[in-house]
Amino acid sequence: MKTFHIPEFYRSQIISPIKELRRKNDKLKRDFSPTVLHFGSVKFLIARHFGFCYGVENAIEIAYKAIADNPGKRIFLLSEMIHNPDVNRDLLSRGVRFLMETTGRQIIPWEELKPEDIVIVPAFGTTVEIQNRLQLMGIDAYKYDTTCPFVEKVWNRATQIGQKKYTIVVHGKPLHEETRATFSHSKENAPTIVVKNLKQAERLAHYITGEGTKEDFFEEFRGQYSVGFDPDQDLQRIGVVNQTTMLASDTQGIADYLKNVMISHYRLTPNEVEDRFANTRDTLCYATNDNQDATYGLLTQEADFAIVAGGYNSSNTSHIVELCEQKLPTYFIESANKILNRQLITHYNLHKKKEEITENFIPAKEQVTIMLTCGASCPDAIIEGVLMRILSFFPDAKPIEEIMEAFAI
Repeated sequence: MKTFHIPEFYRSQIISPIKELRRKNDKLKRDFSPTVLHFGSVKFLIARHFGFCYGVENAIEIAYKAIADNPGKRIFLLSEMIHNPDVNRDLLSRGVRFLMETTGRQIIPWEELKPEDIVIVPAFGTTVEIQNRLQLMGIDAYKYDTTCPFVEKVWNRATQIGQKKYTIVVHGKPLHEETRATFSHSKENAPTIVVKNLKQAERLAHYITGEGTKEDFFEEFRGQYSVGFDPDQDLQRIGVVNQTTMLASDTQGIADYLKNVMISHYRLTPNEVEDRFANTRDTLCYATNDNQDATYGLLTQEADFAIVAGGYNSSNTSHIVELCEQKLPTYFIESANKILNRQLITHYNLHKKKEEITENFIPAKEQVTIMLTCGASCPDAIIEGVLMRILSFFPDAKPIEEIMEAFAI
């Protein structure tokens, strides 16, 4: 796999050797058991896969290259390049400005841009409409396009099945940048609708089988279907693609459910299924798959609590948090700065959509076991910071140098 040039301050002298040794000993990625760092009074179980993925490293390399290549020029990002606050803060500190919020709300009017300005497309990609707008303004939207190759793979899949006269069902969060981009590209070739979860897929089935009226459909799925969408005609042949960071099990569940609805409604034989339901392989990216599988591997172990690091608006990170929450206390934090002391931690509550403080999060016991992982947009340096911060609360712990001897390559 290609090696990217990213700033050294995102790397870690602790985490990187661990990752490299695990990669060297498990090149086929069949071992999802966690890495164990046993310091005596505290033990860390670190997920097999986590941190910067191919698409994120590609985006970071391109963004910093844009800064280096264009001294004195105004440089803009359409919105956050990736969902990590540390990376985005560093880019802002170097003079990069955001044109939009992640929701799509405009921060800087398009009219203020000039042909000589540099515009970086984030890793989530962007819509056809924005690409065309930039082109009309004389700005090359492809010169510094950091769109993840795995997002583009979804767009290509949607194009392929759309050209075969299937309607595209996108499993994703309707307001997420990637879903908005995928929806935009998909609707260029086929009628397209977004469903955010299985519950919405079940409601969509209500219209596939003709049990709901057009009027009800347009109201229920307002803002989630392409212009000119006709539920009577456009739900007769469908194919499912997804936002790459969704839970694999959720996407598969939606695809299986809608496939069975089509089989039952049209009384299809096995040989007739593809007449109504496109044969689309899972479109989750490798990193999302690896990170989720590694989380399942992590959760086969016992621990006192889990810490998941990453941006609070990171979709792939939030799904890891959801998985961990099912088994044990889980603290979703941006960085080590959220660990105030041994008693207090500030963390994000996904369900309440706000930060809260938990007291005595580290239990008072002879040995504490902690699960540690992060999302695909989180630098290794963040995980190192979290580990070292917690380790500082255990003065009798073995020195880090002693533990790291096992990971020397």
